[in-house]
Amino acid sequence: MGNIRPTYIKRVAIELIAKYPDEFKLDDYQHNKKMVEKYTNVESNMMRNRIAGYIIRYLNRGN
Repeated sequence: MGNIRPTYIKRVAIELIAKYPDEFKLDDYQHNKKMVEKYTNVESNMMRNRIAGYIIRYLNRGN
C-alpha cells in the first residue's frame, strides 16, 4: 500500500507547480525543499518535506 497524503499537501504542491513550473526539478529533493521554503510560509519542516516529496511524485507522473 502507498502513502495517502492529506489534500492540503497536494493542493499546495500543485499550486506551486502551476505558479513556478521551471523552479522544481524532477529528481532533486534537496533543491525542491529549498524552493518550497522560499515560495511558501510553511513553518513546519515536516510539512515542507512532505510537500517537496509530493512534488517529485507529481512530476514523475507526468502531470
